[in-house]
Amino acid sequence: MPVKYRLNSLEDFLISTTLTVDGQLDDSWGASFPVKGREISASILFSDIARFSRRTLNLSPTETLIFVNHFFAWITAEALRSRNGIVDKYIGDEIMIVFSKEFGSEDPFEEAVQAARWMADDDTFSFCPHIGIASGRVIIGYVGTPMKYNCSVFGAPVALAARCAAIAAEAFPSCSIVFPAVEWTDRDFAKVFSPRGYKMPDGSVCYEKLPAWELRAARMGPMKNLPSVEILEILRRVIDFPMETPEERAREALKALQKANRYWPTDA
Repeated sequence: MPVKYRLNSLEDFLISTTLTVDGQLDDSWGASFPVKGREISASILFSDIARFSRRTLNLSPTETLIFVNHFFAWITAEALRSRNGIVDKYIGDEIMIVFSKEFGSEDPFEEAVQAARWMADDDTFSFCPHIGIASGRVIIGYVGTPMKYNCSVFGAPVALAARCAAIAAEAFPSCSIVFPAVEWTDRDFAKVFSPRGYKMPDGSVCYEKLPAWELRAARMGPMKNLPSVEILEILRRVIDFPMETPEERAREALKALQKANRYWPTDA
């Protein structure tokens, strides 16, 4: 039986698989560039922090860095817990994760939806992420120049997932998961979003009496610079009120760094 390795990066994937394109092109001005990658079918999960600009407006640059890294540490752990996704990149307050059968997912779209569900259900500090998901053909490839290369994912599902994440919910949720309606097919919502169980002191398991999530009726979703798409929204109807907000934690963390003499700001 072949060994299945857990892939930690898209570059790990490319190094350990066969490329579907591997060539050298010219930009017509004397500079050459490589085209190296592998086309795959995948589901893209795109997420960012709700009201990020407003929430960090009164934070110092270092406090903002703490705030963002707190978000990434939490959301990455929740998204990839016992799952086969690969983090593509962190950009500002945004994260993009790729799920594919080539990474070990049996159903990449459903795994992306369930990852989004647990990200929100375990949102202890109420980052309230906006989450978009889209599936289709993409290419994992190297991008850049000989001065600097990165490995990333490209294709229409990437833009569509980002646009889905940006769609405002019709109701006020603590979290929204948005995706093209065509991707849901005949899935059973009760199965995908089964009630969460809680272990009691006596060892028994108590399940939620009311589901925290609601599947809304399909509607047309406006997509910036793209044609409108019929979308489905899954909204989390439970709002968490943390005893300490991420903003407060960022301020306290900076004080701790100062106290430990690990913060040396300059006057410039």
